[in-house]
Amino acid sequence: MDIRIELPGVKLGVVEADDVAVALVNPELAQEMQTVSDRLRREMTVEQVTELEPVRAVRTMFRAWGVDPARYRPSAEALLRRVAQGKGLYRVSNVVDANNLGSIETGWPYGCYNRAVLAPPVTLRAAARGETYEGIGKQTWHLEGRPVLADASGPFGSPISDSTRTMITEETRQLLAVIYAPASAPDAALQLAMDRMARRFERNAGARATRIALVTK
Repeated sequence: MDIRIELPGVKLGVVEADDVAVALVNPELAQEMQTVSDRLRREMTVEQVTELEPVRAVRTMFRAWGVDPARYRPSAEALLRRVAQGKGLYRVSNVVDANNLGSIETGWPYGCYNRAVLAPPVTLRAAARGETYEGIGKQTWHLEGRPVLADASGPFGSPISDSTRTMITEETRQLLAVIYAPASAPDAALQLAMDRMARRFERNAGARATRIALVTK
């Protein structure tokens, strides 16, 4: 699935997979999540999260979009703060948990979407006046001016918080995963993150990666 970029200062890592089997997290992934969370908690305090180079780069990217990252916190930063507080990662499903694990490893926002319900074309853009969606675990989110992924039916995802329309459920079989990386991020690092994500989907959710791509404006 092609994705167009209209916002400055960003590039996307895209992983598509089929034959996904969404289930509870398995022991191998749970141990990996715990190991990475414990290491990061030892290495940083909550106050130090915003000083991490990837987090600073993402904050700079948000400001280039006219979005205050202190008010609308990037999802990776929110997860890292949770880890630094000793709360660990949420346990949602094998797919979502693999997504969140990659996010705290890189410091970049990640999104996972049910590809089967998307209506191309897909664009990363600023939301228009009046655009909204039902956020996961939240009420209606008013989106104007915020970064969103949108298809022909409207916005469905964001590097802040995603929608219920395209959320991962037990019925999901086709997956679109997106890494929102600053344009300054090395291509090699983004490629490594995409490959690692694809392998985790294959290993932990029986998925078959069908496309891995770096998308630039």
